[in-house]
Order: sequence, then C-alpha cells, then structure tokens
Amino acid sequence: MTIKRLGLDIDGTVTSPKTFLPYLNSSFNKQLSLDDLTEYNLANILGIHKDEFFKWLKANEQNIYANAMIADEAHPTLEAWEENYDLFYISARGNHLLETTTNWFNANSIPYHHIELIGKHDKIDSIKKNHVDVFFEDKHDNACAIAEECQIPVILFNTPYNQGNVPANVSRLETWSQARYWLQHYNKNGRA
Repeated sequence: MTIKRLGLDIDGTVTSPKTFLPYLNSSFNKQLSLDDLTEYNLANILGIHKDEFFKWLKANEQNIYANAMIADEAHPTLEAWEENYDLFYISARGNHLLETTTNWFNANSIPYHHIELIGKHDKIDSIKKNHVDVFFEDKHDNACAIAEECQIPVILFNTPYNQGNVPANVSRLETWSQARYWLQHYNKNGRA
C-alpha cells in the first residue's frame, strides 16, 4: 500500500502533550510535569470529579487551544509532507472550536488540507469516510481501535499516559523526526 492520505490527531500529537500543564497547574494549584500524566483521564490525575473537570475545560478550552504549543519537530515534518501527502486532521474537539482551531493552524503556518472536529474520541467512521491510509495519534485505546478496525498502520506518539500493549500495526514512536523516517521507509518498502 502506498500511503497518500495522512490522518492526524491534533491534541497531544500535533500540539505538545505538555500544552495543558501550565493551565492545570495554575487552575488547580498543582506542580504537574508530563511524567505525572500517567493516564489520559485528567480528572483522575487532579483528584476531581469528571463533571468538575469538564466544566473547567469548557471554560478554558478556547484559550488553551488558541495558544497551544506545537509538538517538537511537528512543524518541519508537516511542511515537508505538505506537497506529497493529503494532511487530514481528525480531532475529538467539538466543532464549535473549528474557527479557533483553523486560526491556530494559520497563525502557526501548520499546513492542512482538511480539518474535521468530531466532538468524540471514536474517530473510526471519520477515518473510513475520508479514506485515511495511516493515522497519527496519542491516545492508546484510539490507536489500537483504529489499527484493528480500519486495518491501517497507526503511529502512536509515546507518552506517559498511553502505555500498554499495542497491535502489530501500531508503531510507538518518540518524535516527529522518527515519524518522518517511518513514513519514508514505509512508502519505499511497503512496511515500516
């Protein structure tokens, strides 16, 4: 299979997994580092009820997403891919954040061909509808489900909150430069 269309998660993938830390630390009087984020559910890490966390998120998401940090090496990698691949961003963000998200992409000169905010973590229908060839993700259960259900390779960017076993077609990578190498190698040899 020759890869042409890349599916990319946004938060924790294109944006740094550290993006939320300053806001969490300030709002909840914590001193968390990325190493402290050992699970995806931030309410558990903060020791608060999920309803309290979602109320906080709703009040702060515009600002957090508008000022998100770009993941290390993501920008030059995505720029290098822009000419040869379709860059389709599929995110669990709600569609009410489309203008904020698009403005962030434009302000940071992040190339894109399509941005889809689906408002839920289950991205399988969107991936199938958009005929994505490979997906880039940071959420462990998403990566596993996408790989198994869609039968496509998935790049899982390694973080403390996404540990666990993965199917054979999920490649756990540390950096965007590794992802760039993986994609180049996969397209040349038909496997990573």
